[in-house]
Amino acid sequence: MTYAVSIAIALAVGGISAWINAGKMDNAALIQPPLSPPAWLFPVVWTILFTLMGISAARVYLSGCVGRSDALFIYGTQLVVNFLWTVFYFSFCALLLSFFWLVFLIFLVILMIVRFERCEPGSGKLQIPYLLWLTFAAYLNFATWYLNK
Repeated sequence: MTYAVSIAIALAVGGISAWINAGKMDNAALIQPPLSPPAWLFPVVWTILFTLMGISAARVYLSGCVGRSDALFIYGTQLVVNFLWTVFYFSFCALLLSFFWLVFLIFLVILMIVRFERCEPGSGKLQIPYLLWLTFAAYLNFATWYLNK
């Protein structure tokens, strides 16, 4: 049950974010950088990543480790920062602000990975695909800003 709730929370953050920002910005109207994936790939990747987030957060929660509260606080914080990135990018079309916000998110995710690993070995490793995707997203975000400034 803990896993289901944890995964549902993570997916809800992504789903609500997508719903709120749907149709706010026509990203296709912008000049896209090289290596830009097709639009259909984003919801597929994000669903996988939010599921992995939920699984690893549940593992940390169930671990009972001493640093569990701090690790889960960082997890919750990065979920909020992730949510706000979509608002800044899609609703406000603030591409440069979004890039710097994404750099902050990457920092939080690295911190989360370290804390998760201390609590429950392997749980931080489940966040590596998320970190890699965010790094790629930072490239896309910055390059989109640069090409469209």
